[in-house]
Amino acid sequence: MTATPVEYDEYMSAAIEQARLAEKLGEVPIGAVVVCDGAIIAAAHNRRIVDADPTAHAEMLAIRAAAAATGDWRLGDCTLVVTLEPCCMCAGAIVLARMERLVYGAADPKAGAVDTLYRICSDERLNHRLDVISGVKAAECGQMLTNFFRRQREMGKK
Repeated sequence: MTATPVEYDEYMSAAIEQARLAEKLGEVPIGAVVVCDGAIIAAAHNRRIVDADPTAHAEMLAIRAAAAATGDWRLGDCTLVVTLEPCCMCAGAIVLARMERLVYGAADPKAGAVDTLYRICSDERLNHRLDVISGVKAAECGQMLTNFFRRQREMGKK
């Protein structure tokens, strides 16, 4: 049975809280949580600047934490909930982790690799595909990013 987005509001709220933590650090406000058996087992936010690591996206950090929590790289019973549509790197990691489901908030017209620019999570040429639910609290997730980048431009940052 395919879940409806309303079932994921609570988890998206937790991902949004993670995004707010990223923003306080001056990071792009993106947050993610991994849910297994109805419980959040991992939570993370962007840390690319803080960690000086181009791979420190919220999704990557949450997947690593979930694998550590379960003791297994296979996260087949888990759902990743993230505020922004994942990029190519993150979508690839989601597939490689064999996740059951991805839930995301706002679409990413510049780098989205799940529905927008590419369809990595549903590509039949790959050895794993997963359920994708998009648009959960999309307006709130998108507005947070819009506000962040507006402030960055006002401060002369690109």
